[in-house]
Order: sequence, then C-alpha cells, then structure tokens
Amino acid sequence: MATTTTTTSPPAPWRSLFLEHVQAMSSPEFVLSTVRKVPSPTSSGSSSSSYSPRGRTCIFRGLWADLPVNPKNDAELNPDGVWESDFPTFTTDCRMDKMAELWEEEEEGAGGGEEEKEKKEKIKERIAGSGGGARVEAMWWAKEPSVQWRVRGRGYVLGPDVEESQGGKDAVAALESRMRKKKHNAKEEGGQKDWSPSREVTAHFGNLSPMMRGTFRNPPSGTPVALPVGGGLALGQKVTNVTDEVARANFRVVVIVPDEVDRCDLSDPARGRRWLYTYVGANNDKSQPQAPGGQIEGEWEKVEVWP
Repeated sequence: MATTTTTTSPPAPWRSLFLEHVQAMSSPEFVLSTVRKVPSPTSSGSSSSSYSPRGRTCIFRGLWADLPVNPKNDAELNPDGVWESDFPTFTTDCRMDKMAELWEEEEEGAGGGEEEKEKKEKIKERIAGSGGGARVEAMWWAKEPSVQWRVRGRGYVLGPDVEESQGGKDAVAALESRMRKKKHNAKEEGGQKDWSPSREVTAHFGNLSPMMRGTFRNPPSGTPVALPVGGGLALGQKVTNVTDEVARANFRVVVIVPDEVDRCDLSDPARGRRWLYTYVGANNDKSQPQAPGGQIEGEWEKVEVWP
C-alpha cells in the first residue's frame, strides 16, 4: 500500500457500538445473504436466467486492518495502528458454492451450447482468484442488548493473488478508497508503505486454530461422498503452519464494504427504535440530510425510522 487514496475522515458513527455488541456475543455468528443466478426453462424449450436468494451462517473475523489479537498466531503481522476501516470480514473456502455469488454477473448473450460451456469455464477461472464486489447483506442478532444489525454493501474476495492479479488489484483499490490512516506523522510513513494486503490475508489464516485451518484441506464442499478424493484431502486434518500449500490455495478472506447499516434496537418491548445509516462519501455535496429528520455524521447520513 505504497500509494493510496485513503481518507482521514472519522470512523463510521455506528462502528463502536457495532463492535461492542458483536464482540460481546458468545459466538459472533451472522447470516450472509447473496443472490444466485439460476437457469430457468421456458415454454419454448430454451432457457433464461432468474435469481434466487441464498443465506448461510458465517463467523465474524473482525474489521479489515484491525485483526483480533491471537497470541497463538505465528504469522507475520502487519504494522499495528497504521490503517483502520469499517469493513466486516469473514473467511471462507474458494470451493464453496457461494463464491460465484460474490462476483457481479457480466452481461450475457442468448447463446448456448459451446458458448455456455465457455462462459462457465470463465466463471470458474474468475472465482479461483481474488476480486468479487457483488452486493451482499450480513445480519447479526446481538441477543443480550436485543439489537439486530444489518450491513449491506459489496463483498470483496482476497486470496493468494491479491497483490498480483487484476482482480486482486481492483479489490484492493476499492478497499483503499475507504480506508483511513490512523497515524499522520512522518515517522509512520514507513509503516504505511510496508502494510501489505497479502500479509493481512496470511495473518487471518494464522488467526484460525489448526483444526479450522485443516478444513481448507477438506474434500470439496457439496460433492458426492461416493466420488474418489485425492490430493491429500480428508476431513479432520490439522494444519500447524501458515504456509500449507493446499490449504492456502483454498483459503479466502471476504471483506464487506458497507453502503448501508440498519440498527434495530428491540431492548424495550414498548418502544422499539431503528436507525438507518447511509454512506454519502467524504467529498459529498450532501451537506444537508436527504431524509426527513436525518443528520450528517462524517461520511454517513443517519435517520431514525419506525422499527
């Protein structure tokens, strides 16, 4: 990250309370919702496409550039206190079915047969690396404070090629445009230049337990158990280092860049309250709120709505 267009704006107005609620959960689980493009047969015998919702439970792995401390993590870490973001992260396997849903669909023609086969190969090749950027929604239910958090935005996928491939560079550029510098003096310039997205991805892998790292050596999710499995893939393996070639090839960090955050507080049964936060940007012309009763807080517009 030697060059960047990062901002020096304050943290998102919802950030500290969100972290307070999520970090107090016994397990920081959330539901990730995506949209799946599926073929739909027509009466003429041809096929078109429709969209179907998908949801699954994931584990919150901290905010991007703010990795939770794990004394057992033996990976090389990025310099501390250099960058900051408001981006929730989770880890996943690139062989999971949801990977195709984390890339925006390209415009397609009406062809079939070989054209459709070629398209599928391109999609397979694309999701094997870094990139993504499709719209997603993540929902947490913080039981103790009785607050539901919904974060809507774009999900970017970071893998081993994050600093080399075009998809990785595009994803990093999207993240950098909304990240913040935490230190501004000249002494810290070296740390800013040394901070590496690739190193951060490795650190996320190191933050996992050996058993969890071993899941990235599992047989491919969703494939029939009757099929033969090779390549050293098996359930129940432990990976005790951060350089395991097979596990690292399958490991991905997904970073959600929020455009809208929905906080619904149901702690008082007689008076539920709800707020919507909408990202309006650092250099926006919206000095006046767009919604009735709204107010601008940093780069966000906040408005209270009925729950």
